[in-house]
Amino acid sequence: MGHPPLEFSDCYLDSPEFRETLKCYELELERTSKFLKELIKDGNSVITAIKGYSLAVQKFSQTLNGFQFDFIGDSLTDDEINIGCVCVCVRVCVCVCVYFVQNASDLLIKPLEKFRKEQIGVTKEKKKKFEKESEKYYSLLDKHLNLSAKKKESQLQEADELLDKERVNFYESSVEYVYQIHQVQDRKKFDVVEPVLAFLHSILTLNNLTVEMTQDFMPYKQELQLSLQNTRNHYESTREEMEELMKRMKPPSQICKMHQYLPMEGYLYCQEKWALGMTWVKYYCKYHKEGRLLVMVPCEQKSTTKQGPTQLTLKFCIRRKTESIDKRFCFDVETNERNTPVTFQALSEGDRKLWMEAMDGKEPIYHSPIHKQAESKVVYFGSEHYNIPTALNIFCLFVLICSSIDPTNPGNVDLCSSNWDAKTITSALKFYLRSLSEPLMTYSLHRELMCAAKSDNLDFRLSEIHSLTYKLPEENREMLEMLIKHLVNVCSHSNENLMTPSNMAVIFGPTLMRAKEETVAAMLDIKFQNIVVEILIEDYKTILSQRPEDISTPPVPPPRITPRKRQPITISKRPLRVYQPLAHELFQHAESNY
Repeated sequence: MGHPPLEFSDCYLDSPEFRETLKCYELELERTSKFLKELIKDGNSVITAIKGYSLAVQKFSQTLNGFQFDFIGDSLTDDEINIGCVCVCVRVCVCVCVYFVQNASDLLIKPLEKFRKEQIGVTKEKKKKFEKESEKYYSLLDKHLNLSAKKKESQLQEADELLDKERVNFYESSVEYVYQIHQVQDRKKFDVVEPVLAFLHSILTLNNLTVEMTQDFMPYKQELQLSLQNTRNHYESTREEMEELMKRMKPPSQICKMHQYLPMEGYLYCQEKWALGMTWVKYYCKYHKEGRLLVMVPCEQKSTTKQGPTQLTLKFCIRRKTESIDKRFCFDVETNERNTPVTFQALSEGDRKLWMEAMDGKEPIYHSPIHKQAESKVVYFGSEHYNIPTALNIFCLFVLICSSIDPTNPGNVDLCSSNWDAKTITSALKFYLRSLSEPLMTYSLHRELMCAAKSDNLDFRLSEIHSLTYKLPEENREMLEMLIKHLVNVCSHSNENLMTPSNMAVIFGPTLMRAKEETVAAMLDIKFQNIVVEILIEDYKTILSQRPEDISTPPVPPPRITPRKRQPITISKRPLRVYQPLAHELFQHAESNY
């Protein structure tokens, strides 16, 4: 298992778990920076030390071989595994390399230094900004919570506005920092390996003593180039989706939206009686409404003793009257475990309201305290429901495509007319598929399809996707068959249009099987959605021409108990490509034309 994804939503909770996960990423970033620094140092030694060239290359090989990419999520694509195997060819090359190319610095050193400066350097700047805003916000929050409730209303309002401004700055810096961390984690897979690959290729091709080895290396180099390009394409498609998600998560309105989902959690100050009197202790609290259980994790612990979480079972919750305490945003909670009510202080009036709504809190009655429990009105909040259609209508598809082209008169649009180019019609089709409330391959099968794409067994991967395709509603499967048949036809002309099955899958993967919830984890799984669509295109005749019961199905492979072997394999059981891998600039041009 790799590092757990950092969700943008976690930035607003700023929980201890979020901070611990953030530390793991920061340690990995520091480790990568040290690795690149060592790699650059060793590369320079190779270039400058002519006499000690063999020893320098050997040290370089050892440094590279000792590093293994960490990854985000629970699985790697076959292309990412292939990229991780670059150290295999280093061990072979180091035995025969005698001479070196003059442009080695441009191939290896400058790209690595550029990555350290532009990617890791920017991430460290985002970290400094995040830490500065974090310290500034929590320092102001502590002062804010200690304001007397007897101050003038104008002074309190001014203090509230200042705190809200600092809170927005803190959350924005946190979201930007998390976004930058994900960017550098993904980019290093190709920004680091590509210079190393070019460096090794130059050694092999320009060394007369390595002609035979170069011939053996070329097929692996071509496959690795394809894997690098596929990984880059996956990154580009994921980056755009993740950037949009980051922008949607930035507005302050997201702060309240985060608390619509149970369990309710966040920071609270609890009034406690200590030896020297009453004091306020900071806790990170999580309330489970189902069992009315409040879990309190202390945040200010002494280094000598570590206190475990406290669990309290709620009887009821009531807002604390302003005149009864010299603190703002307070509420009382009666529990089964304590004889006296527990007083909590929230971070703001809005935060207190959210906690009371989650706990079915009550307002105090001023005119009749005796009957306050009987007369208090408890406000409950329900859930939204969505009606998701279970089938598609082919006629509606035609009408909607026509509507996208000519909204004023969709019935008279002639799709066979030469006035419409393929780009316009295809864009309308993609727009329609993306506009569906449920994707063509349905939410219910999404998890099973993703598990199949992550399988190590290629036969099982194909068989499982074949079987799941026939679990789709009949209308969905018919529409999928029509679409895939068209994509197969387009891919058959890849020599002219550059649309290989892999590149086509990058375009249509997120369209056909998007995740139900937009999270960072879902964005990182887009590459596996692309693999499903690529298999549908490459094995179209097997999957869509016969039902799964008509062919012999291989047995389900047992779960893997040993680490995955680091050997170069491809996305599916395809032969080695004879066409050139699609460059990123050409890929963007081809997608716009298509």
